Amino acid sequence: MTTAPAGRWRLTADPAEFLDRARAHLHAEPALNTVLLTVADTLRTRGPHGYGEGEHLFGYLDGGAAVRGAFLRTAPRRVAVGPRTADVPGALDALAGELAAAVPGLPGVMSDRAAAEAFARAWRRHTGDAVAEDLRQRLYRLGTLTPPVPAPPGAARVAAPGDRELLARWHRAFAADLGRPSLMDPYRWADNRLAYGGVTLWELPGGTPVSMAGATVPVAGQVRVAPVYTPAGHRARGYAAAVTAEVTRAALAAGAGEVLLFTDLANPTSNGLYRRLGYRPVRDYAQFTFTRAR
Repeated sequence: MTTAPAGRWRLTADPAEFLDRARAHLHAEPALNTVLLTVADTLRTRGPHGYGEGEHLFGYLDGGAAVRGAFLRTAPRRVAVGPRTADVPGALDALAGELAAAVPGLPGVMSDRAAAEAFARAWRRHTGDAVAEDLRQRLYRLGTLTPPVPAPPGAARVAAPGDRELLARWHRAFAADLGRPSLMDPYRWADNRLAYGGVTLWELPGGTPVSMAGATVPVAGQVRVAPVYTPAGHRARGYAAAVTAEVTRAALAAGAGEVLLFTDLANPTSNGLYRRLGYRPVRDYAQFTFTRAR
């Protein structure tokens, strides 16, 4: 038996409408909603193909006096659910029912652990699909930045249009290291980031790039560092720590109130690195994959 939610899900394909209607809800806890805010803002500002081809879907739980939950889905990927949606009894079960009809074959869900698990259970009830957790992440927020001392040889610089091929290649390699497809075409990703100076490189004294760290545009007073990548031949030399510290410093200097990042909990090296730089845990997140029942 399920409980009817205190509200109604409103669906839209328009990111501007979504951000307008759900703004107060999303901005109340911007760190927890960082993925929804940055993805929706990218689609609003860069156009409907910012994350590739396909119909994107957004939704908010209209509680009458206030929005009480939110989600988005960039086709053909999994749905991202706002963590606070799980606080509303029946909301995730109702959403699973809506999406089972609107998006048959939905490949999965991502959110904080509680909301992701609850939606996965609801999806299984509505569809009979098998569900399996395939990624555990931790959201970090910067406390006090502590750059590495001593810094490795070299210096940071903001990537320029001449770095486009390198950025696309490294973005593709980053996704391959994670064992999952990129959320965006590598060249489109590079172009999006180059448009606002969204990637910083660490270069050796001779001018060879050895690491990169990206950063999202500021949304709701926050910036999220992503991705951080160092080619295998240059790892364990402090380059990732140095470039992450630099991109974090630049975000603070530009006025960011919060700087965030996600880590893979299966990677103790990166989790330790970010803690040493001054990042502190906020909440654990999870992704589930759905396999259609036959």
